[in-house]
Amino acid sequence: MDAFIFFVFGALVLVGAFGVVLARNPVHSALWLVVTLVGVAVLFVQQDAHLLAAVQVVVYAGAIVVLFLFVIMLLGVDEPESLRDPLKAQRLAAIIIGVVLLAEVLFLTGHHWATGAKAPATDAIRGGTPGLGNNVERVARSLFTDFLWPFEITAVLLVLAVIGAVVLARRSRNAEDVAPEDVS
Repeated sequence: MDAFIFFVFGALVLVGAFGVVLARNPVHSALWLVVTLVGVAVLFVQQDAHLLAAVQVVVYAGAIVVLFLFVIMLLGVDEPESLRDPLKAQRLAAIIIGVVLLAEVLFLTGHHWATGAKAPATDAIRGGTPGLGNNVERVARSLFTDFLWPFEITAVLLVLAVIGAVVLARRSRNAEDVAPEDVS
C-alpha cells in the first residue's frame, strides 16, 4: 500500500508541477501549485514527517498560495499578455540551465547518500522524550506557551500589512480613474 500511495501522489506532484509551469492563466497556475503542495505533504506523511506535512499544507498551500492569488487578483495580471521574449537568449539560457540541473539530479540519484531511504524507526526518533509528546505536540506547546505573544503580534502585523496594501492599491487606482478634465 505504501508503494501505491507513493506512486499515485508522486504522479500527482509531477502533474501539478507541470500544470504550474504550463498553465497560461496565473490563477490556474496557483491552483496547480496547491495540488503540488498537498501531494508533497502526503509524501511527507509517508516519511513520518508529520510536522513538515502540516507546515506544507497550512503555511504553503494555505497562506502563501492565498497571498499569490490575492496579488494576482489585486494587480490584474490574469489578463492575457503577449508571449514575446524581452531578452533574445532568455529561452535558450533557461533550457540549458534546466538540462544541466536535470543532469545533476540524475547524477546525484546514483549515489548511496542520495537514495532517500527511511531512517530506522526507534522510540527516540518516533516519540521523543517520554512524557513530552511527539514533535508536533512539542512545537505546538512551545509556540502557544513560550512564544504566544510574538506569534500573536506577528499575526496582527501581517493583517495590518494586508490592509495597508489594499488601501494603497485602491488609492492609486482611484487616482488613475479620475481624469484631469473631470476635476473642476
